[in-house]
Amino acid sequence: MKKIGRLEKPDNFGSAKMFDNPLLERISRTHISIPITMFLGISVVLEYYAITTTQITWYMGVGLFFGGLIGFSFVEYMMHKYFFHMEPNTPMKDKLQYSVHGVHHDYPKDKDRLAMPPFVSAAYAAIIYLVFNLIMGEFALYFVPGFLFGYAGYLAVHYVVHAYQPPKNFLKVLWVNHAIHHYKDPDVAFGVSSPLWDILLGTMPKKD
Repeated sequence: MKKIGRLEKPDNFGSAKMFDNPLLERISRTHISIPITMFLGISVVLEYYAITTTQITWYMGVGLFFGGLIGFSFVEYMMHKYFFHMEPNTPMKDKLQYSVHGVHHDYPKDKDRLAMPPFVSAAYAAIIYLVFNLIMGEFALYFVPGFLFGYAGYLAVHYVVHAYQPPKNFLKVLWVNHAIHHYKDPDVAFGVSSPLWDILLGTMPKKD
């Protein structure tokens, strides 16, 4: 198994101390419901403005919303594979990689660090909107809600696959894939909320 974090074996029920300053340590943690609520709330507000301030047809709006969902799933996959699992070949990259993701591989059951703190999540939402508004104009009012809805869905799935036992239905594949990624092979199963891009890009876990 390729070592991603600092520990040779993940501490399933431990928690890392990231900062010596108690205030920084406290604000580096968050309950999963906070960013999920933020992203869903922002999605609803943008969707309202899309409906009330644009002439975009409802069917184009639906298409843009689902385009945002698919777009997020692709960004999720690419970020996980190429940023969260980048090769830490300098001390700065090593610290960055560990802070944003390596610590999660060392302490996968730490529920307070399964999402970014609220102020970081708010900054992400603002940047996402500004970027897509620059690219798409008013169409972003439909696209970004889909993107943020996908982000909220990713956070929810990531939380439940770490906090609960796998269900006995078609969703079990999400639990199995993520367990393989954490405990067997970190170079496969980069899609957390969906196996779509792992299937298309050839990083699904191999069947034994």
